[in-house]
Amino acid sequence: MVNGAETLNLTQRLESEARALGFAAFGVASAGGDVLRAERLEQWLGEGHHGSMEWMETRLHHRRSPQGLWPRAQRVIALGMSYAPAVDPLALEEHPDRARISVYAQGKDYHDVVKKRLKALARWLVAQEPDAEVKVFVDTAPVMEKPLGEAAGLGWQGKHTNLVSDEHGSWLFLGAIYTTLDLPLSTPHRDQCGSCRACLDACPTEAFPAPYQIDARRCISYLTIEHKGAVAEEVREALGNRIYGCDDCLAVCPWNKFAQSAHAMREFLPRAELAAPRLSELLALDDAGFRSFFSGSPIKRIGRDRFVRNCLYAAGNSGDPSLHAQCVGLSSDPDPVVADAAQWAAERLKAAL
Repeated sequence: MVNGAETLNLTQRLESEARALGFAAFGVASAGGDVLRAERLEQWLGEGHHGSMEWMETRLHHRRSPQGLWPRAQRVIALGMSYAPAVDPLALEEHPDRARISVYAQGKDYHDVVKKRLKALARWLVAQEPDAEVKVFVDTAPVMEKPLGEAAGLGWQGKHTNLVSDEHGSWLFLGAIYTTLDLPLSTPHRDQCGSCRACLDACPTEAFPAPYQIDARRCISYLTIEHKGAVAEEVREALGNRIYGCDDCLAVCPWNKFAQSAHAMREFLPRAELAAPRLSELLALDDAGFRSFFSGSPIKRIGRDRFVRNCLYAAGNSGDPSLHAQCVGLSSDPDPVVADAAQWAAERLKAAL
């Protein structure tokens, strides 16, 4: 095992390798427990703010600390990959016949892109230190990437609860490598939100009960991606033309002025057909068409029915009479949630005929 000055040198070389692989942010945090972090998680779950994401509750013992998931871990190598957009994510708000897809989902599936490079970095580390043990994670395991990123100095958890970087704004995909190596710890990042509340005020559904708190049950990202049933009628209008995720609270963050799209990986550049798709074309997708159209995209994960449900809510909010016939046609869809959304949208579009 390395020690002393050798561990510092190894960490410096590890960071250089990480940046060569496309990671824009790097830091090291302890894998030990954090009492305050665990208490906040338990309170959030106790208030039901996780909605129907039961796995967060059932894997609570793993989320309390990295060592709860892997007791042998000593350090967490926290990494961030930029996906800063080149255009304003809010621009399509004025084009209700088009669908708004969250910036992160317009390119290749970040799970695949980030994990591939995490594995490459982990292999490099083991090649340098054969006794080291490592595990890699990208948003598919009970890992608290955002507070760990803050502890590792990548940024701080802003009032919208996402990580904010003074260099990359709100546009970072996060990944982690757990290791048995005793690497030097990075300095935790301090909160730099100050009195700003732009993200809180921008939320269309008022999903923030207070700064630094989010109620997933009112969050558009949760409602369009994780929520499986019908969306409550009183919230549907606020969805606007957002059909997969929401960038509003991220896009208005003042720290984004320092983010440069040149730092983003090419894999995250938007596919032309996803930058401003027409609702009429998306509503026409059957299951096979949906799977083909979204091959290699994270959107494929929610399936055709949930996706078309979202598009129908957007159609109902569009005021576009040309979409009425498609909504009527989908009102007899085999999926009852899709049929309900179609009936709602058709009824709203009657006034535009």
